[in-house]
Amino acid sequence: MKVIFDTDPGIDDAMALLYLSKLPEIELLGITTVVGNSNIETTTRNALFLRQQFGLAAPVIEGAGETLDGVVKSEPVVVHGENGLGDIAIPEVDRTGLRAGTASQFIIDTLRAHPGEVTIVAVGRMTNLALALRQDPAIAGLAKQVVIMGGAFGLEGRSGNITPAAEANIFGDPVAADEIFAADWEVVVVGLDVTHDIVLSNAYLADLAASVGENGEMLRQMCEHYAKFYTEIMGLAGVVGHDLLAITYLLKPEWFETRPGPVRVLTDGIAVGQTIQMPSARTGGHPDWNGRRPALVCTKVDAPAVLEHYRQTVSR
Repeated sequence: MKVIFDTDPGIDDAMALLYLSKLPEIELLGITTVVGNSNIETTTRNALFLRQQFGLAAPVIEGAGETLDGVVKSEPVVVHGENGLGDIAIPEVDRTGLRAGTASQFIIDTLRAHPGEVTIVAVGRMTNLALALRQDPAIAGLAKQVVIMGGAFGLEGRSGNITPAAEANIFGDPVAADEIFAADWEVVVVGLDVTHDIVLSNAYLADLAASVGENGEMLRQMCEHYAKFYTEIMGLAGVVGHDLLAITYLLKPEWFETRPGPVRVLTDGIAVGQTIQMPSARTGGHPDWNGRRPALVCTKVDAPAVLEHYRQTVSR
């Protein structure tokens, strides 16, 4: 399975990259970076560090440092730390893994080189994907599928995490997000409705540190910072593994329940960044959603199976 991983590392992005490094069934073609959990220079540096740390062969390609909505957002230091990785010590990185060019052009070139074969997994703002579509709209017909971590649809009472309406990745660039939902490709949405079931408890993280070794201990250390946020805001004794769940979907879609229907993103107003799906089962539809290809929104997940699979995989 050929994959482009579009990311803004980020602690849960690091969890997902460790997962990818242990999955020989996935051919990681490139790691594209975007502004989000930190500025673009920091997210790219973090991607290069994690590539080196986890022994990944795929190149890193730097992407968008500004969003299409033109709004500069403050970095989520309280969540991911000043350096984006929980303020662990990060040595000088080997920059030979950085490929020249832009992330959007890499996406275009890769989809054109492997038509119908490449899945894009996007776990940050959707800016690079939207830029690629603006440059070459025909690529929508060349992607196998697009799996995003983003959005919140109010299931199980789960709404936004930046505002009561909006999830962080979508809020970060709502214009880009709405454009990728408007494109004619298959989009799967792994949002807060399911990711909040993936809680890595403090005991689970300690077990990873013991069974995985150096990289497991590094994740545990990153999560010390991450856990402060989840304890104070959500009362959790652990952290939520948002981004790793998008990788699990590639491997085990049968562990998820989904609901089809086109999605719109609000691009202004008090609820900017809100994701609203019109279920395909809705009689008569609605003109503002009609004409968009249905997306699959994940509504339920087998969380114990996911957590056990992640543990077993990264412990290999």
